[in-house]
Formats: sequence, C-alpha cells, structure tokens
Amino acid sequence: MSSFKKTKLVSLARLIRVLSQEKKHGKKIVFTNGCFDILHAGHVRYLRQARNLGDLLVVGLNQDASVKTLKGPKRPVVSEKERAEILSALEFVDHVILFGDKTPLRLIRAIRPDILVKGGDWKKKDIVGSEFVESCGGKVRALAFSKGFSTTRLIQKIQSRSRNEKK
Repeated sequence: MSSFKKTKLVSLARLIRVLSQEKKHGKKIVFTNGCFDILHAGHVRYLRQARNLGDLLVVGLNQDASVKTLKGPKRPVVSEKERAEILSALEFVDHVILFGDKTPLRLIRAIRPDILVKGGDWKKKDIVGSEFVESCGGKVRALAFSKGFSTTRLIQKIQSRSRNEKK
C-alpha cells in the first residue's frame, strides 16, 4: 500500500555513531564496497553471503565520478542515488554509505569493521584495508565468486542484442 521510501543511506558521522552503539552491544560489523552498477544475481548472492558473516552489513558505494574513473566514461549506467535506493531495498543490507575516493581505505579506517569482505576474484593481499582491519583484530574474507555474473558482461549482452535487432 505504501511506496518504498526508507533509505539506509547514511552520512559517515551518523554511521560511526550507530556502529559505535552496535559494537557496544557485541554486534559484529561486516563491510564491503563496490560500484554495484546494474545489480544482478551475483551481487545479491555475494551481499547475502557477506551479511551472514556478522550482525550488520555496511556497503560502501562508489559515487558516480569514482565509477567513471574505475569503469570508464560510459559508466555508471545507474546513478548513485538509484544504486543506493536499490541496495537499501535489500533486507540483508543494513547501511549504505557513498564514497568518492579511489579506494575505500579512509572509510574502512573510520568504520573499523570486524570483518572486511570482497568477492572471490580478489586475492586477500590485494584487498584494500586488509592490513588495517587485521591490525585491529578483525578478519578479511574473499567470498566465493558467482561465475557467469558480471555487470560488464550484462552490458555487452544488451548491446549485442540491440545491434542484432537493428540488422
């Protein structure tokens, strides 16, 4: 009956206050980050798996300019505001925070997660923030990668179908 209006998008100051209270109650904070441009089943499986590692899942979401730098001038396909709304709709995502830095290191240092997570296509030694999290007693995990799912591949598939329809 009512439309979806609740967002889990928070400022860094608010997130730090909320997580501080949660940690006082013994809650384990899981952090991951990414572009999440055109959310697909691989993303959903990954985020659900990440959330199952702790009590709260915080998703660092690359701002549009940052996505352009990482993925190229035609990305993102979906704006940061829309991507944040989509991620907020997932029951296993507790908080979404935008960041514009090249890496999420500053965000990770501020949040101090108990568990830092990336996809299985990452080697632990290459996960930004891993040394910091482990130095604070936290854990770093590379989760299983869902083969066959890729935003880039999805975009290429759409473009290919579009070209074939024009012929």
